[in-house]
Amino acid sequence: MKLGAMVAVLLVAIGVGWLLFPNTPQAMMDATVYKSPSCGCCTGWIEHLEREGFSVEVKDIADVSPIKQRLGVPDEAASCHTAQFGEYVVEGHVPAEDIRRMLKEKPAIDGIAAPGMPVGSPGMEIPGQPAERYAVVTFTEGRIGRTFANH
Repeated sequence: MKLGAMVAVLLVAIGVGWLLFPNTPQAMMDATVYKSPSCGCCTGWIEHLEREGFSVEVKDIADVSPIKQRLGVPDEAASCHTAQFGEYVVEGHVPAEDIRRMLKEKPAIDGIAAPGMPVGSPGMEIPGQPAERYAVVTFTEGRIGRTFANH
């Protein structure tokens, strides 16, 4: 086989691989967010993600608790909304930069969380009120792990 033909076959194989294995950076930027239909701060966080280039599918549901339980979110990490980014779970008002880092580094965790609803976190900005310091933590198997980022 000539070199040109081999290169063409290789390029086709790579293209087919990208189609068959959608674990590309853009696919990882797709999120499904579970939230209450009336939650304004959740909407603020979703807008933050969209401004940061994430593609977000919103699922408004009356009770997010069963989703949190199914996805292994520890009670002490709970917030107002839960999101899935591929195999990872993101709980609460986690900044986009932390989500990008998790997706890039691919740590052996179930997800990350910003427990509670820290003032000043994305979606929780309150005009005239200073931002609280808060930690984003990892979790696995329903238990909080280490600090992933401080804000």
